[in-house]
Amino acid sequence: MEHGRTVPPIRDLMTVPRSCHTVAVVDDDPAILRSLEALLESADYAVHACLSGPALLQSGRLGDISCVISDVDMPGMDGFELLRLIHEARPGLPAVLITGYPETLPRLAHPGGGTPPVLTKPFDGRDLLAAVERALGNPRT
Repeated sequence: MEHGRTVPPIRDLMTVPRSCHTVAVVDDDPAILRSLEALLESADYAVHACLSGPALLQSGRLGDISCVISDVDMPGMDGFELLRLIHEARPGLPAVLITGYPETLPRLAHPGGGTPPVLTKPFDGRDLLAAVERALGNPRT
């Protein structure tokens, strides 16, 4: 016991409940942003929604984020540039990219290291949730 609290066994700490994870969602389309926010909240994730990469970077919430879902094709800062900047501050932060224009992917500069999974819009919500689970290293069976 520590200060009157019981410390949980290590095996209980290995699976972090979804409600302990905050997923940042970045998309310049407000309708898609609301839809993804509702999907993730229905799966018990906390959500931090932003209409642009700079909005996320300037939010002061980057330290609270467990995973980032970002649209690739956004005006100003694309999803790959956003991830590059995020990984400068938080190396290894899990990410999932989404795009409605997969033909543009080869022209965009990928950040160094591994490429995160990319889902093409429209996608099934279950596929997005599964990608987030894999990114967090906590796949649900």
